[in-house]
Amino acid sequence: MTQAPQPNQEPNILGKFASVVGLLGIALFFAGWIYRWSYFYFFQLEVTNLDFPAQSFLFVPLQIFLGDGWAILRTVFAFLLAVIAIQLTLWLIWIITEAFVNTFNQFRSARTSRATQRRRSWIGKQLDSLAVFTSVQLRSVQFLRSLVNEIVIVSWVLIFIFWLARWQGFADARRDAGQNSTLPVVALITPEEKFALGRKLDDVFADPSLEKYRIIGDRGLFDDLRGKEDTDISNPKQPRVWRILLERGGWIYLFQALPPNAKANERPLVLAIQQGEKGHTVIRSPEVSNTK
Repeated sequence: MTQAPQPNQEPNILGKFASVVGLLGIALFFAGWIYRWSYFYFFQLEVTNLDFPAQSFLFVPLQIFLGDGWAILRTVFAFLLAVIAIQLTLWLIWIITEAFVNTFNQFRSARTSRATQRRRSWIGKQLDSLAVFTSVQLRSVQFLRSLVNEIVIVSWVLIFIFWLARWQGFADARRDAGQNSTLPVVALITPEEKFALGRKLDDVFADPSLEKYRIIGDRGLFDDLRGKEDTDISNPKQPRVWRILLERGGWIYLFQALPPNAKANERPLVLAIQQGEKGHTVIRSPEVSNTK
């Protein structure tokens, strides 16, 4: 007689690899979304309104984990903390589960011994049956232990990814809002009737007319900017540098960089300028020009 073929005991390497790649993609997307959310939240912008392509979130988090030497060390340290937190959580769950099962079994044994000494009523029999059924279920719940372990692991990994991405997003935003910004210096030239703020190219001391403009909200925000729309580094202690934050969805976002002595909770004021039909000119530069 021919023997039946034995089932293939070799591990499904391709399936496991696909699972790992899928989980890695989810983790990277989550990290990228949290990073951008915290980065633009610093500039008081909502990332859901900026219309970024979904695939871009997969490449942004690489700088969170591998951006430089400190980022790599921070990632390794966070990984070790996550492993310790996972082990402690699983250990606590095991202790609580065993204590609950043992306590319940002791209660059932005591009730059974008392019931054997006297005739049990119909209600007592039903309660004993429920106790036996519950005890069996508690013992058979071991097959759910792997599910509990996976939930604990995923939860702690997401927690550490969240705080790493959030911290890095705020740190990068704080850097780009200050004097050591990696964002380009900008010169925006637009028609006069399209923009209420700005200096005239032929006469920087003349303010544009506001006759046909209306305002809702804080007039002081407008007044604080009026007359300070140009970049000025003549005073090193209080330089005024305009940088471009983003061009997205038909809008240009500009901001005035924070001074060197800015407080930790200080945020830059951001201008959102809508691109119009008459067009505009945007000049980008890594450094401020030397032209007076």
